[in-house]
This record gives sequence, C-alpha cells and structure tokens, in this order.
Amino acid sequence: MSKLENLKAELKLLNAEYAKIKTLPPAERGPFGRELNAKKQRLLAAIARAEADAESAEVAPIDISAPAAPNQPFPTLPRGTKHPLMTELDHIIDIYSRMGFDVMESGQLDDEFHMFDSLNFPEGHPARDGYDTFRTAENFIPPAHTSTMQHRALKRYQHRLAEGGQIAVVIPGRVFRNEDADATHEHTFYQCEGVLVSRTATMSDMFGVLKHFFEAYYGESLKIKTQPGYFPFTEPSAELLIEKPASLAGKGDGWLEMLGCGMIHPNVLKTAGIDPTLYRGYAWGGGIDRLVMLKYQLDDIRYFESAKLDFLEAF
Repeated sequence: MSKLENLKAELKLLNAEYAKIKTLPPAERGPFGRELNAKKQRLLAAIARAEADAESAEVAPIDISAPAAPNQPFPTLPRGTKHPLMTELDHIIDIYSRMGFDVMESGQLDDEFHMFDSLNFPEGHPARDGYDTFRTAENFIPPAHTSTMQHRALKRYQHRLAEGGQIAVVIPGRVFRNEDADATHEHTFYQCEGVLVSRTATMSDMFGVLKHFFEAYYGESLKIKTQPGYFPFTEPSAELLIEKPASLAGKGDGWLEMLGCGMIHPNVLKTAGIDPTLYRGYAWGGGIDRLVMLKYQLDDIRYFESAKLDFLEAF
C-alpha cells in the first residue's frame, strides 16, 4: 500500500474508535474524545500533504499506440462502501424502532395538498414562502420537508386509535430547498420526521422521547432546553436545543438547535379524519446531515453530496 493509502486506512480505524465513547464512564468521555479529535486532525493534515505530493509527482505517460489485450482478465476492482449518511440513518432508525416507532419512507415527488394544504398552510399564506422549493412542469414538488408524509402516516395508522392504541411513526427522507449552497446550507439534504398521536400525548412526553434519542445517538447524558418557534402544523410550537456533547468538547456552556417540534394542530388531525377532541399528538422534524456533521466534526455539509472518494473512504 502507498503512504496515502496507509494514512487513509489509519483514519478509517480512528473513526471507528468514536463508537467507544458511549461505553466509557462519563468522566472519561471528554478526555478520550479530545484525544481522538487531536489524532484525527493530525491524520487529516498528513493526508492533505500526501495528496499534494501525489498530485505534483511525475506520472508516466500512457502509450496510446500499444496493442490492446482483449483476452486479458479484467482487473478486480475494490468493492464499494456504504455512504456515511446511510450508515447513520440506519442507526437513527434503530434507536426509534427500539422505542416502538414504525418507519415510513418519504417520496421524491409530492403534490400541493401534502406539501401545504394537509399541514394547515392557508392558500397564499406567507409561511409557504419559507418552504420555497423546486417544481416540475406538471406542478409536482420535490418535498421541502418530510412533513409531507404526516397526513399519510395519520391516515395509514389511524385504525390503531380505534383499537385503543396509538400512532407512532418516524419518517426519514431526502428533501430539497431552493438554497444557495455553502458550508452550512445545501439544496439537497436528509430529514427525519416523527409523529405520535394518542388520547394522552403531551409535550413533556415528546421532550422525553427526543432527549432519549439524542442521548442514545451521542452516547452520553445530555441536557435539553426549548425556545418558542412557529410552524403552521403545530400549536404550540417549539425549537429543541441540546447542550453541546462532551465528545465534541462541550463543557455544559454551549447549546445547539437541533429540530422543530410541537403539538399537532387540530386542523391537521381533522384533515386526516381524526377527532381532535378525543385525540392529540405531537410531531418533530430535523436534519440528519447536521447530526452527522456534529458527530464527526465535519465543517462542510457539501461533502455528503460531493461524491469525493477521499471523503467517502474515510468512513
């Protein structure tokens, strides 16, 4: 193996070490995480130098006049690997599944009704402008949020309410926005929606579910807090923040906004044929890319859609 290949293999092994953080006692997680981060930065710098050396090295020219050898065996190519977002998405789904949530997948094209009307966006309401997205010539819409699936989830599982049960669904999927791409914004990214409806659902229940999820995902105990938010499909609405994890050099003095959430608006329940005087629910939605960026301390969201092999091979 070349020096560059050895360095990348070493980085891959180092990334796997992050999984050990959640197995350590709380007092050891911070120092262990900081040590890993320092090693990772040194490796990334060494990889960058090796790549620069490789680009400047002289390459032997190809003899285009050489005869072909059609009967020679085709070289064995290395097998592909799983995209880091898909690996983390499986982890996210596993956490919610163990909490009792069913899983639905969001589509790649949707319509005006599921994008806006079923979610209590009045026609012509300025809130629609905040979800400015693309449209096809036939007026289909690549979804700007996974909430487009909320009405379908309520319709599909509402028989459980009549049976004395509850609706509990998470919906991961790709979403599309009319955004100017930069290090923290991308026109294509992933979200995960959560929906729960029962006779007794409360906001405190929702905060408990979300706190458990983030603690399971980052592998450590976390504090959460909320601040007021606005979404047409929830009332009241909130934004949920978590304290910066110790594995990311957090010291209990920094807060990260992670997702929007709230109690499902009665109009959304009515549109799905659910009586809001008998049932109530809560919902949330947040980006998956940002979760992964924080976990691996990535500084540019565009890496995920870049198809750069040096980035993908690091995982």
